[in-house]
Order: sequence, then C-alpha cells, then structure tokens
Amino acid sequence: MFNQKSFEVFDCEGLEARMEKIRSEIQPVFQALGEKFLEFLNHNSPETTFYLHIAQHRRRTTHAPENTWSAISTQKRGYKMEAHFQLGIWHSYVFLYLSLIDQPKNQENYAKRLKQVSLPENFVVSKDHTQEAYFPSQVFSDVVNRLEKVKKSELECGRIWKAERFDGKNDERIFSEMLKTMADLLPIYDILMKE
Repeated sequence: MFNQKSFEVFDCEGLEARMEKIRSEIQPVFQALGEKFLEFLNHNSPETTFYLHIAQHRRRTTHAPENTWSAISTQKRGYKMEAHFQLGIWHSYVFLYLSLIDQPKNQENYAKRLKQVSLPENFVVSKDHTQEAYFPSQVFSDVVNRLEKVKKSELECGRIWKAERFDGKNDERIFSEMLKTMADLLPIYDILMKE
C-alpha cells in the first residue's frame, strides 16, 4: 500500500531523481495493487482480458512528473485509446478512476452512454488528467455534455483518498474501499464498452 514516503516522492527535485523515487517507492505498489485489481476484474468479467500498464514517463526530458499512475485496459499495447481504469497518485491524494482521456476513439458514443449513468455520492470527477483539481459528483452531467461536444475534453470519475489516511493503520480498509470503488465503476465501464 502507499505510505507517507510515496507522497514525499513529489518533493524530490529534478527529473532523474524523482523518476528514481517513483520507480522505487510507487511503482511496486502499482504492480501489487494492479495484480489484485486484475484478479478482481478477471473474476467479475471473465469474458474480457485485461492488461496492467504502469506509466514510465519516457517522453519527459526536463520536467519531473507531478503525478504518476497505472492503468488497466483491454489493450495490450496501450490504454488511452479506450475507456480504462486508472490508479494514480498526486502530492496530496491517491485516486482510482474510470478514465476517458486524450480523445479516445469512441468519445462521442462514450458521452452518450454516460448520460444513463448516475455516480455514487462519494465519487469525484476530474475534467483534466494533467490537473490535480477534482470536483464533486454533481458536476458529472455537465462534464459528460462537454465530453460529447468538445473534442479535447476529458472525463475521469471515481474516488480519492487523501494523503494523511496512508499512515499504515488503514491499509486494509483503504484496499477494501478501492475494491468497492472498482465494483462501482465496473457497471459503468460495461455500459461504455458494450458492442
């Protein structure tokens, strides 16, 4: 599970130094949790094959990443071209989202299908995966409408856990909340991905 050192990674100056910390402190957590999420998804969607991707930030040459993430999708070679699950971390929180970013192929259809979805009250919405800001679930329908009309718009929805909760005493509870979040996201994902 993440711990306070995971969040301190983002205090580390410089691309190489921060990437070294991301690789040693955060990516093993992505791998461990990602394998458990794959188990959950394979059990609950046995007809679908899922793959785990861990962001490597290889295109970065100067600026250290302000956040980092892992993704689960049905694509072996990438994830951004379709709806996918993301587990990620910013300086102040961890998130587990269903993500539509970087103009996925079926963006307009995804938006139309999302109009039949209502989110749990404890969910949040992100409008831009490059920004730390998130919004209450009440903005969901506005963000869905924007996703349908604006090509460069994005939508992520799910749950966040504030950094201070990762004190080593709540690991089991946080993990069970993550699995519950995945269970809440899966029916929405199925609506998006149906033929």
